[in-house]
Amino acid sequence: MIKAAILGYGTVGSGVYEVIKKNKDIITGRLGDALQVKYVLDLRPFEGDPVQEVLVHDVDIIMNDPEVAIVCETMGGEHPAYEFTRRALECGKSVCTSNKELVEKHGPELIQIAKEHKCSYLFEASVGGGIPIIRPLRTSLAQEEVLSITGILNGTTNYILTKMETEGLAFESVLARAQEKGYAEKNPDADILGFDACRKIAILTSLAYGKKVDFEDISTEGITAITDVDFAYAKKMGATIKLFAKSVKKGDKYYALVAPFIVKPENPLYAVKGVFNAILVNCNMGGETMYYGKGAGKLATASAVVADVLDCARHIGKHLDIRWEDEKLAISPIDGAVRKFFVRVSSTDEAQIQDVFGAVEMFAGVADGECGFVTEEMTEAEYRDKAAKFGSVLSMIRVD
Repeated sequence: MIKAAILGYGTVGSGVYEVIKKNKDIITGRLGDALQVKYVLDLRPFEGDPVQEVLVHDVDIIMNDPEVAIVCETMGGEHPAYEFTRRALECGKSVCTSNKELVEKHGPELIQIAKEHKCSYLFEASVGGGIPIIRPLRTSLAQEEVLSITGILNGTTNYILTKMETEGLAFESVLARAQEKGYAEKNPDADILGFDACRKIAILTSLAYGKKVDFEDISTEGITAITDVDFAYAKKMGATIKLFAKSVKKGDKYYALVAPFIVKPENPLYAVKGVFNAILVNCNMGGETMYYGKGAGKLATASAVVADVLDCARHIGKHLDIRWEDEKLAISPIDGAVRKFFVRVSSTDEAQIQDVFGAVEMFAGVADGECGFVTEEMTEAEYRDKAAKFGSVLSMIRVD
């Protein structure tokens, strides 16, 4: 019998406990051995909950028990999750986590510690919840050169944008509804300002290229400036608006960005609605592959953690290697990235617009006293210079 412990009995931790309990026969059949949760660590009592049978309040009980081979870290945050994870790995216990903050900040270090102690540090659930994406990057696409990763990596923002589009509601109204439904936190800044998606694309980019990407180096914009008028223009274009987290390899340069994009129907991500997430990976040999599913949620995320537990259980005493060096990957300034831009201006003078921006595709009659247009391809720096020269730009959304 393989014995595991869970650190933290919150949403994801309780989900991990439930998945292992409910699917115990399936897990035994796939693993060829029984998997048992011997301990759950939490400071709270959980009176009347069956977890009381295995509940402990002292982490030393878990760390000092040689029977515990695998630890599920579902506490979230950096501390004390970092200290507990490091200690477990140093004891030779594999760790499986959903903690994107810890993975993004300390991934290479914790992988190296696991290697030194012949155990593993796995984190499939840290990006995309129940969507398998880290394992494909690590194994199925290991032979490929990754050219780009484009993801809808935050269900809260995708839900908000979908409701704004389909029901014509203002951002603030949809955000309030998302909070009522539990899709958005009381303080939603990490979601709506793009920081959550930024951490996730930093992890995926690090894994794709084997070097550390700091999320602070990624240019990040949220969705707070998107309006119903923007969606009216998008509808006229036969398009929609999505918050994309992107990283692109161009020659020897790497670009990364989180921002709203105008998305046309030919893009597979166009159809991703509501709280669902998806990641589109483009490789030099196999072309495009897409990974779609619930990007968050108790059981979806817990299922991904348990998938890692099974992987570790099949390789007790061995290290499952992940290529992610502590050397920093240089992210090039966004100025050099080339794309089209959708621009709204407080002018309807097409000749004046073309004099500054060159050939454009015009969209008039959507809102009084303004018009919108899509530029030809240009660099971000060129767009900024033209916008400053024109002087009456109301807003800009990049075009994918």
